[in-house]
Amino acid sequence: MTTTTANVKPKPNYEATAWKWMRYSGVLLIPLVWIHVAIQDVIVGVHNIDINYVAMRWANVGWQVYDILLLAFAFAHGMNGLRQVSFDFFTSEKARKNLSWVIFIAWIIISFIGAVAIIGGARLNLLNS
Repeated sequence: MTTTTANVKPKPNYEATAWKWMRYSGVLLIPLVWIHVAIQDVIVGVHNIDINYVAMRWANVGWQVYDILLLAFAFAHGMNGLRQVSFDFFTSEKARKNLSWVIFIAWIIISFIGAVAIIGGARLNLLNS
């Protein structure tokens, strides 16, 4: 007698989605962070970074997108870690679900504020030019 298993897709839920995006953000963070470190710390040098450098960098849409992705993925990764650690203290399903939504909404709002700041950019400091 042969038994076959049906292609059963598990119903997606918040935990499965969070687990998946934790892996995505981790993989995407590796090149984003190392490129950032190589450019900012090695090539440019931290002593050469000032408001004019930031204004010049954020005047380019490509760098804006890059920095927004770096911000959003790093922050998402950290917020999901915070969510997992907080589950040690919140044991009821309702509390965990509510906490997950609060952390998700906080991530959205703070990432949006960061994106607005990046898109708004910095103005050249003409007084020190």
